[in-house]
Amino acid sequence: MNMADRVDVTSVQTLSEDWAILRKTEFRFRRRDGTWQQMARETYDRGDGAAILLFDPDRQLVLLTRQFRYAAYVNGHDGLMIEAAAGLLDGADPATRIRAEVEEETGYRIHEILPVFQAFMSPGSVTERLHFFIGIYSEHDRIGEGGGLVEEGEDIERVELPLDAALAMIGSGEICDAKTIMLLQFAAIRFRYAGMR
Repeated sequence: MNMADRVDVTSVQTLSEDWAILRKTEFRFRRRDGTWQQMARETYDRGDGAAILLFDPDRQLVLLTRQFRYAAYVNGHDGLMIEAAAGLLDGADPATRIRAEVEEETGYRIHEILPVFQAFMSPGSVTERLHFFIGIYSEHDRIGEGGGLVEEGEDIERVELPLDAALAMIGSGEICDAKTIMLLQFAAIRFRYAGMR
């Protein structure tokens, strides 16, 4: 049975339309046994995004960022999150957008990027699909200061670490951002255990 035959939307209400759009949708869902169940869900739509782990294979380093995240702060974290560079697509294709985001955040111009996978980070309530990349960089690719855009409230610090140290920081809780954990683990498999470049 096609999913279009299993979902019957009965109403959509916009609850908020500020930085992103929060909607409440009521719908009927046809269960596997053929019966219909009435449901309601809120979805947060801020558009799709892209994330990239910058990796220097010669020095076995990764280049991450540190920035304040209010949502983490109000949930008991100090708010300073160590993350892979990332951003919303804003209508651009993922590869183009992530290259620009890397320059804004880190000051590095990346020439070689490898698309690795796509994932929904919180599909129970957030519509965003992230496009994940690995970017190969060297110390010679730095063209500016980075730091993000002041007009967007960004105050971003570069964090360059050995890949092994970054992986250890997952276990210690110092790196607790999901997209970054996924990319670091992918890099460990691809560049360490599979012996690939």
